[in-house]
Amino acid sequence: MRHALAVTTLTALALAAALPAAAGTRIYVQVGPPVAVVETHVVAPSPAHVWIAGYHTWNGAAYVWVPGRWAVPPTHRHAWVTGHWAHNHHGYYWVDGHWR
Repeated sequence: MRHALAVTTLTALALAAALPAAAGTRIYVQVGPPVAVVETHVVAPSPAHVWIAGYHTWNGAAYVWVPGRWAVPPTHRHAWVTGHWAHNHHGYYWVDGHWR
């Protein structure tokens, strides 16, 4: 039972590291992100769709590329502000993208 709990805890920690940080919480990474992958994408599925570019996320041990995707903006929003990695004296941290 202890082994199962330890594995579950490690899995939860790994998943939490791969997900965006909760509001007000920053996860700092000491190594800067790699250069963004140049993506090619097909024509939008509809005129309403907006391209959301891919980005590197931190999985707790390394950067992992999350591919871009098409999305329909929420009502009264039409532009996607791309997320980005910022840096301060603690290290690099992710700033989420959002609809404007």
